[in-house]
Amino acid sequence: MADSRLVPTNPAEYRFAVHCCGYKLDLTDKPDRAVGLFEHRAVAYQFGRLLWPDTFEVIDIATGEKV
Repeated sequence: MADSRLVPTNPAEYRFAVHCCGYKLDLTDKPDRAVGLFEHRAVAYQFGRLLWPDTFEVIDIATGEKV
């Protein structure tokens, strides 16, 4: 039985994707996949800044533009 204290996840609610952008350090030549999806822009930005302070990018999935 599912835990009644957890809200079911709805992927449509996650609007911001964080990419680590290894290509900026010449670590790869392949397209960079998102490493995290977030509902709030500020949380996505903080996650990227903590893990990859100089290379991350946050993309708005709805518009496809860099935040």
